[in-house]
Amino acid sequence: MSLVTLRRRYLDGETTPSEVLAKLAEEIVSRDPRTGAYLSSDLALALKAAAEADLSRPLGGLPIAIKDNINTLGQSCSCGSRFLEKNYISPYDATVIKKLKEAGAIPFGRMNMDEFAMGSATENSALQLTRNPHDHDRIAGGSSGGSAAAVADGTAFAALGSDTGGSIRQPASHCGIVGLKPTYGRVSRFGLVAFASSLDQIGPLTRTVDDAALILQVIAGHDPQDSTSLDEPVPDYAAGINDGVKGIRIGIPKEYFGEGIHPGVRENVETRIKQLELLGAVIVPISLPYTEHAVATYYVIAPAEASSNLSRFDGIRYGNRAQNPADIIDLYHQSRELGFGPEVKRRIILGTYVLSSGYYDAYYTRAQKVRSLIARDFNQAFEVVDVILSPVAPTPARKINSSNDDPLQDYLADIFTIPANLAGIPAMSIPCGSTSFDGSENLPVGIQILAPHLGEAMMLRVAKAAEGLPLP
Repeated sequence: MSLVTLRRRYLDGETTPSEVLAKLAEEIVSRDPRTGAYLSSDLALALKAAAEADLSRPLGGLPIAIKDNINTLGQSCSCGSRFLEKNYISPYDATVIKKLKEAGAIPFGRMNMDEFAMGSATENSALQLTRNPHDHDRIAGGSSGGSAAAVADGTAFAALGSDTGGSIRQPASHCGIVGLKPTYGRVSRFGLVAFASSLDQIGPLTRTVDDAALILQVIAGHDPQDSTSLDEPVPDYAAGINDGVKGIRIGIPKEYFGEGIHPGVRENVETRIKQLELLGAVIVPISLPYTEHAVATYYVIAPAEASSNLSRFDGIRYGNRAQNPADIIDLYHQSRELGFGPEVKRRIILGTYVLSSGYYDAYYTRAQKVRSLIARDFNQAFEVVDVILSPVAPTPARKINSSNDDPLQDYLADIFTIPANLAGIPAMSIPCGSTSFDGSENLPVGIQILAPHLGEAMMLRVAKAAEGLPLP
């Protein structure tokens, strides 16, 4: 059931947090071995929190699963990597965890992910493979694949993930749930292990739009511990969520409906757009011409920032350390060679290259200029529309290991999600029917809703209206 429904049952005395956690633990034991969403869960600690839960708080007694790159006091934070797998226990709570606890929530479960959030399938986790609950031969998406799969599989009521280029929205789409990436700076990044600091954002993965609004209400807001946090008031996201879409101008970018989209994805998304038009929305064709450059821009900026951020993993301060190195340089080499997986190494090498002398202006500086043009595209579009609708991914979830020899195919599949991160605007995925693909039927399809800077309230309003429509 949804968080909103579960909270109502708590308040009506129909069940208790302790009963729910016990049942949830049974479901994890029963179902998760097939899915592989959980890296760990501390039931004893969660039951202690449940016994002390204040049900009058907004999230009182509600268990929330946590992606394993968000620090939670006393728990492991492996980031899906062997570098942190055994000997790093978080000494503090991330700001979002602190806010969840203050609202009465119970952080429960550490969710699998692509190593250091670098990937779109959760195949890059060094610890285990996460499978799609709708078809265990397919990916759950990534990098927040564990969070999405658990919510879809019924082993979590909701979860937190992080989104650097689509890592909340894409797995939400593949797993048939709701995933929301807020405006950059709307939610504090303090305590999130950094991948690309100018792109990373924490957000919720839930079963319903109302649940996403509920969690966002709690975790949003200014944080002096995060220098990029926006000092702006947080609106009541539930206030106008049921106001419908009559008169709302919805932009349809032609660049998001070109070649390469699976026919079933296109049909489901276009059907939902027509349904919204029948509810009174005004459909406006628009153009976002710099979309075609988004993937190339992202794969210069994100690896460059990753190269810098991951330099702290050297085997000295924390993390796994190589044994018997010849000298300090050999310690660095061996620790990083053994600790990092192939995708992380690939991105560190790429990022170091584009930042190196002689190439910085040719690649990194140029990419930042194109990023500004992508943001300008959105700014101009939002002068004439209120939100933008598009597919989340060109296809439903692919089969596991089907792109091992060609990681570029996974990079290109993020073409519809990356632009929102580069522009810093909010975006979310909600379920939009299902389709057949590559020998499987009834695979989930997501529709993406993008809004202007700090436009989460309007985005949630459109999402709620779309959620209530019959699935194609």
